[in-house]
This record gives sequence, C-alpha cells and structure tokens, in this order.
Amino acid sequence: MTVTPIDLLAASIHLHQGGEIRAGKRTTDPDQDGWRLTAFHAKTGADVHADHWEVHPEAEEIVSCLVGKIRLFLRPELPGQQEEEIRLAAGTAVIVPRGRWHRIELDIPSNIMAVTLPRGSRLERRAAQAPARP
Repeated sequence: MTVTPIDLLAASIHLHQGGEIRAGKRTTDPDQDGWRLTAFHAKTGADVHADHWEVHPEAEEIVSCLVGKIRLFLRPELPGQQEEEIRLAAGTAVIVPRGRWHRIELDIPSNIMAVTLPRGSRLERRAAQAPARP
C-alpha cells in the first residue's frame, strides 16, 4: 500500500469498525457507516451553517478549533434556559454530548476539525426549532 499525504481540508477521513481508515470524497451522507473526521476552513457563518442546529443521535462529537476562534452553542434542554456558549481558541476542543443540539459561530475565519458517527445526523433551522422538551 502506498502511503501518501492527505489534504484534510479537501477530504473526509472514514474510520471504520475493524480498524480500517480510508480517505475519500466529502459526503454529507448521514447514514454513512463508521466514524468520520472532517477538517475545513470556515470564512463565514454559512461555512458552519450557523443558522442551523445540528444533532448526532448515534454518538458524541468532538469539535476542535485548529486555527482561529469559534463559539459552540448548545441548545437549551428545558424551556426558559439560555443557550450554553463554549469559546474555543486555536488548539482547543469540546466534546458535544450524544443527542445534544449544537451550532457554531465564527469570531474570525477558522480551521475546524470534527469527529463523529454521522449516522442519523440532522440539521434544523434555528427559526423553525421546536421548544425544548422537559
């Protein structure tokens, strides 16, 4: 097997059960098997779908700010609660709990890396969100 560099900002890394790791085309397939590592450069809120909440029901997600400054928000779990804001500077990460709705906003253009099981992942527009359930 030939070992070659991988452009993390252009490819997705798929970590399969059984230990196989493959680099491939980026996909938004929420039913993809195995873990997915994605790194990307974000210049605007559109690059991080800042107007949407995202959830991963099958696993936790690690979100890391590699370069820049971002804020990760957790949607309130109960009515009347405020969004929880976590500030991430370059070289820091946070683990988003399984099934917790979250979103990202940029403070400055940033390089971000995320690792999760994409199976069952969903996006929901912020304006269309349902109230948090007890």
